[in-house]
Amino acid sequence: MMDFSLVWFTSSFIMIACGLWSFISYHKHLLSSLLSLEFMMLGVFSLLMLQVSGVGSEAYFVLFFLTLVACEGALGLSLLVFIVRSHGSDYFSSINILEC
Repeated sequence: MMDFSLVWFTSSFIMIACGLWSFISYHKHLLSSLLSLEFMMLGVFSLLMLQVSGVGSEAYFVLFFLTLVACEGALGLSLLVFIVRSHGSDYFSSINILEC
């Protein structure tokens, strides 16, 4: 019988690998890149929860990590809204760096 922590550990690494693969391969839209980054952060969060539950203390670090991930998501969505309003779409190819 498999240990639950081993399954959780393996699924967390699979989540991180799938998020990294989608970030590398599907980079046409900003929204898909942001979603793959959030998926990777969810995998890192589950690994962090597994580590902290094994130690038994410092659960506040997990809450701090969740706060940072939520702020990163809000910042990414605000950049997405700004880019869609200014350029009309979230394609990376339509965004020219030299434009003001």
